[in-house]
Amino acid sequence: MQKVLDWWKQDDRGVMLVKACLMACLPLLCCLVYCGAQGRRIGEVYLPLSERNDELFYFKQLEGIVSFGYPQGYFGFNESHALKLSFAAWSPVLVFPWIIWGLLFGWNLLSPIICNICLLTLAVFLFVWLARPTWKQLGVSALLFCLYTPFVRYMLSGMPEIICFSLLIVFYGLAYNELDREKTYKLVLLFVMAGLMTLMRPYLLLFLLLPIFLWVRKSRWKGAVGSAGVLVVVLGAYACIKHYLGAEYFAPLFFTDWITTFFREGIGAGIHNFFGTLYRMGTQFAGHTIEGFRSGLASGAFFGGYLVMMAVLLAQSIVDGRRIKKELTGEEKHRCEKQLVVEAHLAFCFVGMLFALLLMYKLTEGSKHLLTFMAAGTFVVSQMRTRYYKKIVLIGAVFAYLYSYKAVNPYDYQVPFVEEAAVEQAAYWEHIFDTALELKEKNVPNYDNVVIWVFNDELPAGYVNTKWQMLYELPEGFGVSCCMPDFCVEELDSLQSRYLAVVSGGRLDELCRDAGWRELGRDADLVLYARY
Repeated sequence: MQKVLDWWKQDDRGVMLVKACLMACLPLLCCLVYCGAQGRRIGEVYLPLSERNDELFYFKQLEGIVSFGYPQGYFGFNESHALKLSFAAWSPVLVFPWIIWGLLFGWNLLSPIICNICLLTLAVFLFVWLARPTWKQLGVSALLFCLYTPFVRYMLSGMPEIICFSLLIVFYGLAYNELDREKTYKLVLLFVMAGLMTLMRPYLLLFLLLPIFLWVRKSRWKGAVGSAGVLVVVLGAYACIKHYLGAEYFAPLFFTDWITTFFREGIGAGIHNFFGTLYRMGTQFAGHTIEGFRSGLASGAFFGGYLVMMAVLLAQSIVDGRRIKKELTGEEKHRCEKQLVVEAHLAFCFVGMLFALLLMYKLTEGSKHLLTFMAAGTFVVSQMRTRYYKKIVLIGAVFAYLYSYKAVNPYDYQVPFVEEAAVEQAAYWEHIFDTALELKEKNVPNYDNVVIWVFNDELPAGYVNTKWQMLYELPEGFGVSCCMPDFCVEELDSLQSRYLAVVSGGRLDELCRDAGWRELGRDADLVLYARY
């Protein structure tokens, strides 16, 4: 007992517990304030009114995992499916905290939201407990947290961004702790966390470089060889997950011609293509960024905040490096070295991800991946020891301007809240699905348990998106295949999926009726057909 008391008294752990608990209140408090400002409650967040169709895939796959171990029907695109089991194009590792939550507490429309809030609450608690900030640093963390409104937007959503945010925040908290007191188990945990994040999203491989640096610095050749082995294992595991558990998407998820050109056409052509791509995409990137500051274009706003934080991290890394060489000694030098390692590594990750975005991603779709880096940056920047906090004020002002004042696009910033008409429509389709759909439990996964969601269709007034939100009401275990209308028209007689959801009054509605497909349900927006 005395040892426990001595441990608790050491380094003011009671004070640190108070700090951690205060910071841990922020995620829920920010969500309550946001919902209250809309005249709503957290319990009124309603995923079927969201315009983010990725959320449907994540939600229904999780439902299938919780109920059956894996979905009983295929998730895919234009009827693609994984080689093994029934997951969509994204790694199921990405949502493993939701899987644990669902297995423990069940899975419903509020489950991802409650889990997100709990995950971020735990993450900020652990960061404070591990990084041990001063009261001033804690205040800066709290300020930047509140101004960085994507925290709230993604907590109140069915997107897994908060999972990435939370893991990376804890990762850096552990890094601070390991740099303060080196222990082998902490280094192992850093490798485990970075490896897990890489399996979730491949660009997070950048964060493996920090434990690799720490191991090499500590053990030289042993660390270098061991780190190479870890890289091989992690990349091999990712390749296997992607190959066996990922369905083919409509188009490649990553552009790789900047590498393959070197092998196909030679070094000269490869260099020309590499710099040509950087120039072309960099020009577009700059245009998006300017438009983000001017009108609030979401992708540009994300780019703008990212560039400002990257500049601050790079500048502070240079300043701290010079201070260590010329001015500092003793304990102050150790604290500055610790901060330098973390901020320099994060700055390097910012630069690396910027190049990856320009070379490998579509700008509008890739922009949301930058949010994870900025989420971690809000905590790392708060640990900087600057006299007048000019850099902090700059970042806070940019966050307030871009993510509050200019946050006007409902798709990117507005949380969906329940509406009576949507609930009534969902209740109708829940009844149709429950009475008309039959889940086949033999030889699963199979196409008998798949509903094709035709992305959109043509009406006399123009193209209209299918009311895919009603597919949240599908029975547990069913898969969803998102298909383009032209694909369905061309392959109508050879489609494998048993059910088809189309726009009411569209050309596919007419084709299915003419082909003798059985109509199971219809309203003003959606029609459900069965092939047999």
